[in-house]
Amino acid sequence: MASDFQQYGWATGAGALGAGLGSLFGGYTNPAKGAEGYLNNIPGQMKGYYDPYIQAGNRAIPQLEGQYGQLMNDPGGKVNQIGGSYHQSPGFQFALQQALQGASHASNAGGMGGSPQDLQQQMGLATNLANQDYNQWMQNALGMYGKGLEGEQGMYAGGYGASNELAQSLAANSQSLAMLHYAGQMGENQHQGGEWGSILGGLGTMAAFL
Repeated sequence: MASDFQQYGWATGAGALGAGLGSLFGGYTNPAKGAEGYLNNIPGQMKGYYDPYIQAGNRAIPQLEGQYGQLMNDPGGKVNQIGGSYHQSPGFQFALQQALQGASHASNAGGMGGSPQDLQQQMGLATNLANQDYNQWMQNALGMYGKGLEGEQGMYAGGYGASNELAQSLAANSQSLAMLHYAGQMGENQHQGGEWGSILGGLGTMAAFL
C-alpha cells in the first residue's frame, strides 16, 4: 500500500500533468490574433480617404501629357488655338470711336479732313487699337491657361502624394502584421514549451514514486 508521501507525489504529478494538458489543448489564446483583425481593417479604411485624391491625380495625367506635348511640339499652334477664340473687349469700340473722332477733328482743323493722309492715319489708329486689344486679350487668356495647367499639376501632385502616403502606410501596416505574427508565434511557442515542461515535469514526479 502506498505511503501518504507517495500518494502526495502521485497527486502532485497528476495535477501538473492535467494542468499542462488542459492549457496545451485549449486553454491558451494568442493575443496577436485579436489585434490582427484591427490591423487588417486599416487598409480598407485608409483607401476610402486617399482614393478621391488618387483618382483626381490619375485623371490629371493624360490632360497634362496632352497639353505639355502640344506646347513642346507645336507652341505656335497652341497660341493660334487660344487666339482663335479672340473677341473684342467691351470697351474696344468706344476707344476706337474716340480715337477716330479726335484724329478727324485734328485733320479737319488742319484742312486735311478726308485726304489720303487722313484716311491712312485713321486706319493706323484702328490697327494699333485692335492689336492692343488682341494682345491684352491674349495675355489674359494665356494667364488663365497657365492657371489651368497649375491646377492640373496640383491635382497630379496631390494624387501622387496621396498614392505615395497610402503605399507607405500599407507597407508599414504589413510590417506591423508581420511583426505581430512573429511575436504571436513566439509567444505561442514559449507557452507550449512551458506547458510541455509542466507535462514532462508531472511525468517525472509520478515516475519518481513508482
